[in-house]
Amino acid sequence: MSQRLRRRDPAPVFVGAATAYAANCALGAGVAARIIDTSRFRWLHHALYIATCMTTAAAVAAGWGSGPRSAGRRAALALLPAAIPLAAIPYAGTHTRRHPLTALAAAPFIIAGVRCSRPDDRK
Repeated sequence: MSQRLRRRDPAPVFVGAATAYAANCALGAGVAARIIDTSRFRWLHHALYIATCMTTAAAVAAGWGSGPRSAGRRAALALLPAAIPLAAIPYAGTHTRRHPLTALAAAPFIIAGVRCSRPDDRK
């Protein structure tokens, strides 16, 4: 009997990417509204940005590897355009409107990735 590699459900990786993105946006909004003071630990927002980029890349890879015509592949294709605004954020400037608007441009793709990553149980 040959052993096959079991494909795992990629949905938790997509939820992890969305969680990292939400935490990063919440911290950025808190700092912009002067609710949170990160002057002693400015690296936190940058670390969350790196975590967001890494988990997004991991979600795309996990979804793409789940096989053709699967929910994971559709989710990876839905999430992939989020790479463009995520890559542009460092060049958008931090004290202008472009930075949060560029960051928020990734939101629809991240939401679509999470939504598509769940297997369709309806028949």
